[in-house]
Amino acid sequence: MEPLITLATVTLLLRAAGALGVRALRAWPVALRGGLAAMFAVTGTVHFVGMREELVAMVPPALPAPGLLVTATGVLELAGAAGLLWPRTARWAAAGLAALLVAMLPANVHLALTGTDLAPHQELLPRTAMQVLFLAAAATVALTAPRRRRSATPGPAGSRR
Repeated sequence: MEPLITLATVTLLLRAAGALGVRALRAWPVALRGGLAAMFAVTGTVHFVGMREELVAMVPPALPAPGLLVTATGVLELAGAAGLLWPRTARWAAAGLAALLVAMLPANVHLALTGTDLAPHQELLPRTAMQVLFLAAAATVALTAPRRRRSATPGPAGSRR
């Protein structure tokens, strides 16, 4: 539940700052990008501090090296969070985080179905609904982040690229 609270709270605070005059935060996609960055910073951090053992335990038994997988996904989440903050990389970071959410869905399903859940209120339907919400937020950022503009420098024979 903490990731959802972080996403919603930071997104709304950034959007409120935009409404109060912070020009860069006026657009919802920019505020959402900040909320996602905060959420993935939190979730990436717990891969190393606080809940590491629980995260290792939730990796499905069919997957090898659970500790390495938790470390790798934590690093990817932290890198993605940083990438969301830089407009030039935000689109790619969001797309990568969306792919990571899809890849981690089996671990969330496994956790909900085995009864070894981290919190009793995290049954399969609410857990999957949150994952879909996070995926939708990442996809929204990936689709709305500014694209890198091509250079207007003339090419051969005076044509534009």
